[in-house]
Order: sequence, then structure tokens, then C-alpha cells
Amino acid sequence: MAFSNRRQAGEKLAFRLDSYRGHDPLILAVPRGGVAVAEPIWQNLGGEIDLIITRKIGAPSQPELAIGAVSGDGFVMANKELVARMNIPGGYIENKAAEEQAEIKRRLRLYRGNRPLPLVDNRLVILVDDGVATGYTLLAALRSLRQQHPLKLVLAVPVGPPDTLTRLAEEVDELVYLEAPPSFAAVGQFYTRFDQVGDTEVMAVLQKAWTDQE
Repeated sequence: MAFSNRRQAGEKLAFRLDSYRGHDPLILAVPRGGVAVAEPIWQNLGGEIDLIITRKIGAPSQPELAIGAVSGDGFVMANKELVARMNIPGGYIENKAAEEQAEIKRRLRLYRGNRPLPLVDNRLVILVDDGVATGYTLLAALRSLRQQHPLKLVLAVPVGPPDTLTRLAEEVDELVYLEAPPSFAAVGQFYTRFDQVGDTEVMAVLQKAWTDQE
């Protein structure tokens, strides 16, 4: 096992990201597991912590197969080659994107209430998750953030397969990772403890951080 739990993974990433301390980073965590990794990064670097959520658009007959993804701000990314090969009917991507965007907004309201979304423009932005497998939803998040003109865009993940990390590295100004094992089945296999992070834990981390930031 590479990591005992998500917090330890976050502490290791925080050490690697230490040069950004004092640069007022905007640390965007992917809930729910990414929040537990992002918390020690924020505690070490300072700045601001918040959430970013993207949702997969699954194929009609294979909902686990990602043929696209959508972000909370309405950015839609489709795998055009796969959509064409599977003969996905016209309008399907748009309809599913609207459904998934509504779910993103519901989750953001649950976690954040009516708190205004953080500004990305001209900010150092560090996107954090607890690991990456295919990377499709993270790719949508990165492209959505890039459209908002960050000063610098950094992706920080504890672990991922080499091919996915190589692909994501092309989307960011800096990629920070700890492990890139060639034999990769799932993110959880690299953690001793990989319990599900609950909504209550996510909200507790955010409320503590926002109280400290005020």
C-alpha cells in the first residue's frame, strides 16, 4: 500500500507543493474523497479551499461507460469518436448533460449552501483528488477551469496510471503526483484505508476552513 489513508496522501502532496505556500492558492477539491486529501494541503499552503464537481455522461446502454462529462458551469465535453461509433442519438448528450448539471448544482447547494463560488481568473488554482483512473471527469474539470483563465493551473493527485497521468499533464501547467504504478486496477488498491467519505465530513471540512478564512 502506498498510503495509509487520504490524509496521509494529502500530507505527502502538501510537502511536494510547499513552494506555493504564501501564494494564496485556490485549492479545489473533488468531493468526496478529494476533500480529505485537500484539507492538509490547504492547512500547509493557506489560501482558499472549495469544491469542483464534474459528472460523467454515460452511454445509453452502458451507463458506466463515459462518452462525455459536464461541469457545474455548463462546460460539456464529449468523446466524439465514441459517440459516432456507438451511434448515440442526436440530443442525447445535451439532455444527459442537463440532468447531470442539475445534480451537480444540487450537490453544491448541499455542501456549500448559498456561498458565492470562488473566482478563478488570475488565481493560482490547485485541483485535488484522491487518485485518478481513466481521468475523464478530471479532464472536463481542467478544461472548464482553463476557460476561466487561472494564472496557473496545477493538478495534484496521489496516484494514477502512467498513461492517464501523461494525458492529464498536457492540460495543466504542473502535475504533481506521488505514485504512477504500471499495474493499476483501482485507486483504492493503493490505500490501506479507503473508507467512503460522507457528506457530513465534507461539510465539516469546508465549514472549518471557511470559518478560519473569514
